[in-house]
Amino acid sequence: MKILLVIYDNDSQLHNFPIGLGYIAAVLKKHDYEVEIYQQDLHHYPEEHLTKYLDDNHFDVVGLSIIGGFYQYQKCTRISDAINRSKDRPFYVLGGHGPAAGPDFFLNKMGCDVIVIGEGENTVINLFKAIENKRSLAGVRGIAYLDDGKLVESPREPLIKDIDSIPFPAFELFAIEYYRLLKSPNQRPSGFSLNIISGRGCTFKCNFCYRMDNGFRARSSSNIIAEIELLKKDYGITWINFHDELLMSSEKRATLLCEDFIKANLNISWTCNGRLNYARPKLLDLMKRAGCVCINYGIEAFDDQILKNMNKHLTTEQIVKGIEATLEVGITPSYNVIFGNIGENEETLQKGVDFLLKYDEGSSELRTIRPVTPYPGSPLFYYAIEKGFLKDCQDFYENKHTNSDLMSVNFTDLSDDEFHKALLKANTTLLENYFKNKMSAAIETARNLYLKKNSNFRGFR
Repeated sequence: MKILLVIYDNDSQLHNFPIGLGYIAAVLKKHDYEVEIYQQDLHHYPEEHLTKYLDDNHFDVVGLSIIGGFYQYQKCTRISDAINRSKDRPFYVLGGHGPAAGPDFFLNKMGCDVIVIGEGENTVINLFKAIENKRSLAGVRGIAYLDDGKLVESPREPLIKDIDSIPFPAFELFAIEYYRLLKSPNQRPSGFSLNIISGRGCTFKCNFCYRMDNGFRARSSSNIIAEIELLKKDYGITWINFHDELLMSSEKRATLLCEDFIKANLNISWTCNGRLNYARPKLLDLMKRAGCVCINYGIEAFDDQILKNMNKHLTTEQIVKGIEATLEVGITPSYNVIFGNIGENEETLQKGVDFLLKYDEGSSELRTIRPVTPYPGSPLFYYAIEKGFLKDCQDFYENKHTNSDLMSVNFTDLSDDEFHKALLKANTTLLENYFKNKMSAAIETARNLYLKKNSNFRGFR
C-alpha cells in the first residue's frame, strides 16, 4: 500500500516539526508500508496543488491530522475538498484531537472515510491491514465511520504503556533542514532547534483542556537521550524544544531526567512546559545545569478563585514563588494567561495584566492575553452545552469560534462588547509595555555601538 501523509500549511514563515505524523510515518515504515510526506507547510502549496498531485500520483490512502482550532478547522475543510475532488481519490483518514471530539460532524463535513480517535500508532496498522485485505472495519478499535449514514464508533485502542517501544519519528522523510530553522526566545541565530516529546499525557485536568488521553506516560531518560544524540549527529541540532504537555510532571521525574542529561554530557539547550507546583529552587537549579533555558508555564489566571474554577490545582502564592525562583536561577519563564473562564470579570483580568507587567524580565517574547475557548472535548465545552451557550460541535465550529483571539462563548457577566473592550484595554497596556522595552533595548544597543565602539554589532536591520 502506498500512503500519503499531508502536513497542512498554517501560513507561518516557519513551522514546527509535525511530531504526530512523524511517529505515524515511523510505525508505517516499520510495517513495510510505502510512505510519502506531502509538505504543504514547506512549499505553501495552494489546495489545488494537492488535488493535481493526487490526480498525477496513485495513493491507496491519504491521511491528515489536525488539532482543534478555528484556523485548523477551516484548513481541514479546504484540504478535504481538495482530496475529495481528486479523480483517483484515495481512502481518506482523518486524525487528531480536533475531529476526534466530534466524529459525526467531521465525517459528514469533511467527507473522509474514517476518523482515528486517540493514540494512532496501533490503530492505523490495524486499520490499514483491514483496508488492504478488504476486511470489515467493524473489528478495528479506535475509529469512527459512517455505515449507511449512521455513525459507528468503535471502542478505543488501549493506550501504549511502553512508549519507548514506539520508534523515533521518521525524520528522514521530512525536511528537517527546514524545521530546524524555527527559533525560540533567547536562541542564538546560528543554532538549530527541533521539537520532541519526553512523554505523553498530563497528570492534571484543567477545565479548558481538550486532551483526550488519561494519565501520564514518561519516556525513559535513555530513550530521550538516544533521540537527542541522533538529532545532534544527523541534523546538527543544538536546541531541543520539549513539546509534550508537561515535562515537569513531578519533581522526582524532572530530577531524574536532568541528572541523566548531565551524566550524558549532552551539551544542549532546551525548553519545556512546566508546572509552578514543582518550580522549587533545588529542581530549577538542576534544570539550569542540565541545559534548560526556558520554561513555559500555564498560569492562566492570577486569582485563586478563578484558578479553582479552572481546576488548575495551583495558587497565586505558588505562582509567585515559582516565577521568582525561576528568574533567580537564570531560566526564562514563558507566561500563558487567558481571560473569560467561569467567574471572571474585569478585576480578575487586571490582576493578570498586573502580574505580567510585574514579572516582565525583558525577554523577546510578546505576551498578550487571549480569551478562553471551550474546545470540543474539554469539560468547559460540555459546561457550555449544559448552560445553553453552545448546541454542539457544529455550532462551535460553524457559528461561535470565528478566531482564536475573539471570544467564542461568553462565560462572564460582561456583554460581548464589554468583553472585547476589556481585552483591548488589557492588551493595549501589554503591547505598549513590550514595544517600550524593545525601543529602550534598541537605543541601548545603539549607545553601546557608538559610545563604547561595540565591534560585535551586526546591524539594526
